[in-house]
Amino acid sequence: MPRIWKFGRDVDTDQIVPGRYAPYMRPDADVGTAAFIEAHPEFNEHAQPGDILVADENFGCGSSREYAPQALKNREIAAIIAKSFARIFYRNAINLGLPVFVAPEVVDQVSDGQNAVVDIAGASLEVDNKQLQLPTIPDFALQIVDAGGIASYVKEHGRFPDVVG
Repeated sequence: MPRIWKFGRDVDTDQIVPGRYAPYMRPDADVGTAAFIEAHPEFNEHAQPGDILVADENFGCGSSREYAPQALKNREIAAIIAKSFARIFYRNAINLGLPVFVAPEVVDQVSDGQNAVVDIAGASLEVDNKQLQLPTIPDFALQIVDAGGIASYVKEHGRFPDVVG
């Protein structure tokens, strides 16, 4: 069963994928193998598809390295839930098809290692048989996530999703 990996505040992109790994990133290389390789080696060794990252404030701060959210997507992380995100990380994650939720109240109700399943479309998190409500992802962003990212969305639809409001 998927589990929660809980992180603190100010997790920067250099912790997610250390910059020194960047010169070795080739188009055919899997950046997911470097995810949290130094900052959280247990995650790097044991994270499984469907696992969920939960973090305090300012997740993804630092540089605008697109390969940081790409590494987490390649690891097949189901979603990231945080009290807040660095703006560029948030947008990069959505553009790559990685669901992100700003949900401070949920962050405070879960612990590292708990079993959990996220329902992206239903905006909920089931943790140890308890249902927690997540904020709804805006429709245009959900369309991008469902398509697997903005590039896939545009290939399929021939345009960007409509943004209302």
